[in-house]
Amino acid sequence: MEEKPRLSRLTAILTQLQSKQLLTAREIAEKHNVSIRTIYRDIKTLENSGIPIITVEGKGFSLVDGFNLPPVMFTEQEANALITAEQLILKNKDQSFAIEYQNAIAKIKAILQHSQKEKIEFLAEKIHFRHNTENQKTSNHLMSIQSALSHFNLIDIEYHSLQDKNTKRTIEPFALYSTQDNWLLIAICRLRNDFRAFRLDHITTLTVLNQHFEPQKITLQEYFEICKQKYATPPDIPLS
Repeated sequence: MEEKPRLSRLTAILTQLQSKQLLTAREIAEKHNVSIRTIYRDIKTLENSGIPIITVEGKGFSLVDGFNLPPVMFTEQEANALITAEQLILKNKDQSFAIEYQNAIAKIKAILQHSQKEKIEFLAEKIHFRHNTENQKTSNHLMSIQSALSHFNLIDIEYHSLQDKNTKRTIEPFALYSTQDNWLLIAICRLRNDFRAFRLDHITTLTVLNQHFEPQKITLQEYFEICKQKYATPPDIPLS
């Protein structure tokens, strides 16, 4: 992991401090791929900027309770739901999805009260999902595909099919769905001029193009109905 620019790192450290009750210098350093000495300098910079950081001797750093607490509040049940979702998503096989959710949840944790943070940290240690027990990551394209899908960008891919064939495709992303711990992309394949389903873990390279396409008029449910009639098999069996 590359070292972030200092201003970006200082902002991220502040968010990190808000998201947990107590953080060690080592935890912060490992998160940002810098030395512990650098973190001590960063903490001093934040303190000199007026950030009320408490140093707990031999334990780490903490923020004064209530500092910069936004007006948005979560109920205990909502906070529990978020932390449960985090544990589930960390088992997801797409690396980009897991990383972006962790970044998002850190910002959400930053606005929780200290009493809520204590409870969700305890809860996180008591939740375990057996799916993908080795925490294996088999794709890293989900976030790029989501962006292309919502902005109607064409995508170039190199694809290794279940039939052990390598092809290059230009596709129009249509929808995404998850099955058996893997993500599948439904798209119009310009090579075949028809809908195809691509497993993300079989996409070897992916490039989002600046070219745009006209979105399909049918809904995802209508697509599923077409699959039932045309193929007589569920659409989680890749068609490409």
